[in-house]
Amino acid sequence: MPSDDRYSRQVLFHGIGEEGQRRIRSGRVLLCGCGALGSAIADSLVRAGVGFLRLVDRDFVELSNLQRQVLFDEHDIADQLPKAIAAARKLAKINHEVTLDPVVADIDHNNMQALAANVDLIVDGMDNFETRFLINDASLETRIPWIYGGCIGSHGQVMPIFPGETACLRCLIGDVPGPGMTETCDTAGVIGPAVNVVAALQVVAALKILAGRRDEIEPALSIIDVWDGTMRKMSVANLREKSNCPACVQGKREWLSGEKGSQTTILCGRNAVQISPAEKRPLVLAELTARLRAAGEVSQNAFLLRLTLPVRESQGEEFQLTIFPDGRAIIKGTDDITVARSLYARYVGT
Repeated sequence: MPSDDRYSRQVLFHGIGEEGQRRIRSGRVLLCGCGALGSAIADSLVRAGVGFLRLVDRDFVELSNLQRQVLFDEHDIADQLPKAIAAARKLAKINHEVTLDPVVADIDHNNMQALAANVDLIVDGMDNFETRFLINDASLETRIPWIYGGCIGSHGQVMPIFPGETACLRCLIGDVPGPGMTETCDTAGVIGPAVNVVAALQVVAALKILAGRRDEIEPALSIIDVWDGTMRKMSVANLREKSNCPACVQGKREWLSGEKGSQTTILCGRNAVQISPAEKRPLVLAELTARLRAAGEVSQNAFLLRLTLPVRESQGEEFQLTIFPDGRAIIKGTDDITVARSLYARYVGT
């Protein structure tokens, strides 16, 4: 199908037009996270014809994802695919003209700037504030705009951020909320329509930026609740000047420098813990598979290794270790960091 036909309805829209579409097709985007928000954002950006999309995600597809994560299906679960790989495979079938760069990795201070290299825009599809504060630091350091978005239950928030011009995430929030201070998908759940509306607002902001319509974006935080059917905007026009923000006013980069941020993360709503070694060390999955066969049921593909421990050897609990080539592991069956670290040390090493 000719490209002119593919984007014809989008070109007819007055906010984009032929020049805007040309800009979109040359645009380069980093999408952080390919879960609920990320998969919906990626689907829309690829259909809109963005030129280059780097998809970064640390996780793999599970059954509970299918309720709201639009790029995945049951075959991805059976194939034990990482989300970034499964998403890229679906997206390639939607639009072959888009250059896709799937990256299976945990975003941290070691790789954030490399992931953001040579992109025009960063879009947030994350589910945790630690990574968002890291993205915020990287945006300020590189001067690349980014679009914050979050979704819990039936409500969500969206705020485009232009480094050095508008309020940043730390102006708005100050610091990462402490344990128990905010709702999570584990405590409040999340419904698909809320995800789709938040993602749509993020994509609209992305298209305005990529199409050269940045002046049409208000300095505001959009707050929606799809269950109540409400939406409001809170102006942040003067927030940067009032906040004396440590990041965008004082110039501190505590997350990007590694001064703040943890190597161990409890995964929202998963009864799982991610362990990331402080020093990345490549693993040969085939060798580790051979070593772990005596420990339990082992399966492996090009992207990950999965070890399921017998119940009798895990004190009545069902533990599953998913291990990636960079040494990172997701331990399922516990939200106790001490237990997860112990299992990692036992089966992967210290």
